[in-house]
Amino acid sequence: MAMVDEPLYPIAILIDELKNDDIQLRLNSIRKLSTIARALGEDRTRKELIPFLSENNDDDDEVLLATAEELGVFIPYVGGVEHAHVLLPPLETLCTVEETCVRDKAVESLCRIGSQMRESDLVDHFIPLVKRLAAGEWFTARVSACGLFHIVYPSAPDVSKTELRNIYNQLCQDDMPMVRRSAASNLGKFAATVEYTHLKADIISIFEDLTQDDQDSVRLLAVEGCAALGKLLESQDCVAHVLPVIVNFSQDKSWRVRYMVANQLYELCEAVGPDATRTDLVPAYVRLLRDNEAEVRIAAAGKVTKFCRILNPELAIQHILPCVKELSSDSSQHVRSALASVIMGMAPVLGKDATIEQLLPIFLSLLKDEFPDVRLNIISKLDQVNQVIGIDLLSQSLLPAIVELAEDRHWRVRLAIIEYIPLLASQLGVGFFDDKLGSLCMHWLQDKVYSIRDAAANNLKRLAEEFGPEWAMQHIIPQTLDMINNPHYLYRMTILRAVSLLAPVLGSEITCSSLLPVAINASKDRVPNIKFNAAKVLQSLIPIVDQNTVEKTIRPCLVELSEDPDVDVRFFASQALQSIDQVMMTS
Repeated sequence: MAMVDEPLYPIAILIDELKNDDIQLRLNSIRKLSTIARALGEDRTRKELIPFLSENNDDDDEVLLATAEELGVFIPYVGGVEHAHVLLPPLETLCTVEETCVRDKAVESLCRIGSQMRESDLVDHFIPLVKRLAAGEWFTARVSACGLFHIVYPSAPDVSKTELRNIYNQLCQDDMPMVRRSAASNLGKFAATVEYTHLKADIISIFEDLTQDDQDSVRLLAVEGCAALGKLLESQDCVAHVLPVIVNFSQDKSWRVRYMVANQLYELCEAVGPDATRTDLVPAYVRLLRDNEAEVRIAAAGKVTKFCRILNPELAIQHILPCVKELSSDSSQHVRSALASVIMGMAPVLGKDATIEQLLPIFLSLLKDEFPDVRLNIISKLDQVNQVIGIDLLSQSLLPAIVELAEDRHWRVRLAIIEYIPLLASQLGVGFFDDKLGSLCMHWLQDKVYSIRDAAANNLKRLAEEFGPEWAMQHIIPQTLDMINNPHYLYRMTILRAVSLLAPVLGSEITCSSLLPVAINASKDRVPNIKFNAAKVLQSLIPIVDQNTVEKTIRPCLVELSEDPDVDVRFFASQALQSIDQVMMTS
């Protein structure tokens, strides 16, 4: 070993490991490239390591992906920005492989390196690389080339700029749909670097060709180009060139293209401005809301509130609201669910009167929907309506439906209602809450589903925080503590959980007088699970009650539990006793 020339040692190991049959060894070796480069030094990294990686013909995609990723952050190891161009050859090779994720990572690394390179190096090394890839015989090289134009274009001399625009135009007309797809998806980034005169002259014509492509996978990527180009063009050019394309796309024969338009429509509205939106895009949006494909209606329904915010209330009521009514009884539950998740946001847009007359009936019908997700989505956004119509109207119209949902057969719906109760309580006020919802909160403590019982215990704590200890002593504590005698041990455990949550909120006096006796009695329960949970509750009460109570009441109880026949009870009792000792030591 001593005979081996020390600086050669790292690269010798690398070569051995990269030729090993074990893929994990090869991967680990690639992950350690930066360490090996540091050992070799900048000069030998450029002259030996990088050429070796260029020639490495590993056929495993994981190894190639790791190589592409590592090379993206390799500039410091080859001597800084002035030598960054030596990293281009191995990445150029990776841009031509068949696996998409390897090519994408290689393009990403090239973009990262190119954005740091000097202008002269970009012209001498990067532009020729882009041209070689764009002229590649195999389509993978041409696909990768499309993602690099925006890096080299700003630094290119005028002659090269014209050539690069022409090359990009050719890629947009390539025989292979995969190349045209890549050109369409990268058009926005490339267009952002092109001068405005050429943007109008060249890029718009490229864009129009892509929008008429016979492959729907190319056209749907051109939809994204609509939004990107719209932001770059002046408003009159945008209306002249981009708007007709959007309108045509909203009637495209492929549902996937219409789906993309529905998804992007809000961004497209921002691009074309309010006037064109009102005259041209509202009819297009109405068509998408009434599309015969459920997926398109789902995408369109999910944007209904955003779209209404752009319009004035009169237009929204006249054109969009009739569609919303239709969608609320759509045959697809997913359409109704998408609508329910956003419809509450329409209330502030339409104002109080229209909400009461037009939206409330829709809310009520969705609250009674047979599909639980629809009901959930309405419940979770009720506060938006409350801000508009006020709590009195909300309680009269929606509260009966909420009470009904509190006993819904789907436990997730019940859970959503419980989580909404503290917010509702703060909005309704203490008097209204006691009349209508107080009994519900007690009822949930005895639900058959653990998640509901646990949420109900948390709910009591939040209500006590909202209305104060005196209210809690009067309305929560008596009914809750009565349930500690329930014959089923799981319900008794829920009460212990509620005791541990309420104690910090109610303070030392109420805890000592009302909550501590419950935990002490539970420690004598016949079920071990109750006993060790009582030990955990007693441990949580130690910081809340005074030292005298700890010594006279809690410690004797825990000592008794620490001698219990059950191993778990002994364990938790011992833990609680240790907590007492620690408190004694610190005090």
